[in-house]
Amino acid sequence: MTAQRRWILGGLAVLATAGAVLFGTSRNRNSVQAHGTSANEASGSVAFASSGRVEGASETTQVGAAADGILKSVYVKEGQFVKRGTLLGEIACDELQPALQTATAEADSARQARARLLRGARDEEKKIASEKTAAARATFEEAKSRMEMQRALYQKEQVSRATYEQAVRDLGVADANLRAALRTEELVSAPPLQEDTARADADVLAAEGRVRTVQERIGKCAIVAPIDGTVLRVYARCGESFSTVTPRPLFSLADTSTRHIRAEVDERDVDKLSVGQKVIIQADALGERKLRGSVARISAMMGRKSISKGDPSDKSDRDILEAVIDLDDNSRSLPIGLRVTVQFLSSAHRK
Repeated sequence: MTAQRRWILGGLAVLATAGAVLFGTSRNRNSVQAHGTSANEASGSVAFASSGRVEGASETTQVGAAADGILKSVYVKEGQFVKRGTLLGEIACDELQPALQTATAEADSARQARARLLRGARDEEKKIASEKTAAARATFEEAKSRMEMQRALYQKEQVSRATYEQAVRDLGVADANLRAALRTEELVSAPPLQEDTARADADVLAAEGRVRTVQERIGKCAIVAPIDGTVLRVYARCGESFSTVTPRPLFSLADTSTRHIRAEVDERDVDKLSVGQKVIIQADALGERKLRGSVARISAMMGRKSISKGDPSDKSDRDILEAVIDLDDNSRSLPIGLRVTVQFLSSAHRK
């Protein structure tokens, strides 16, 4: 009898322990749904619930630098509204300024050399060539006249054959000098060769490319706002170093003109989610107040959880589907990143 009683008491203890574990698991699984649930919502109007965070009109953008170096200046403060392209900060890149000056000088030199080539010879050189041609022509005419006179005298046997042949040679020399002068004048006035022009163009392009390369390196030292929005956080301070090998955000920005909620729907509840579905938003920061909204967009791809509820029993290995929720009342500026609980209403309460 005593042994039987011990077996009965042991069985009751095991059943009690199992019931406590099952009750605790069920309570943890439904902790999000149970948060702030009213009597009406408990009657079945809430289809499921999930965690979410408050976002601005755009997702929060983390801004870093594209160059290694020391942060020289920070030009914005937290909470400041900036336009796209506004200078947020600057990395010290003073060593690039001499390189830019050298590259700019080389580009100017290449452009001037190309312009000199295309312009051709100077006017003074063309004038000198023309005068040399005129002198050579005059010498040729004189030699030609002397040769004709010597030929007439030679035919009359009044001069020797050697004198006549000398006049012929002088005419040949004068003719060669005239042709050379004419070729020189043509060369001075001729346009540049095609290959010389192509080489000059290539030199200019290469020099300008070096200038752009240095300018781009200097441009990477400037940290500019990629969007119109509000500076949510300034992470860096002047004098801190930044490396592109181990990058980190220096500023965070977001468009805070409006607010919406980004909820993470568990994979088990995806089939219950639809665009236009009405929701109720609760948060510890709101107290007893509840906000209402509707599902505006649903992500096309499953992802991993990024919002932690702080519950050790919450499984982080489940996939989630993101849903963007528009608030019916955007008059209250909720803090960006505020964690909220989103209750999705069933079809009977979506109107």
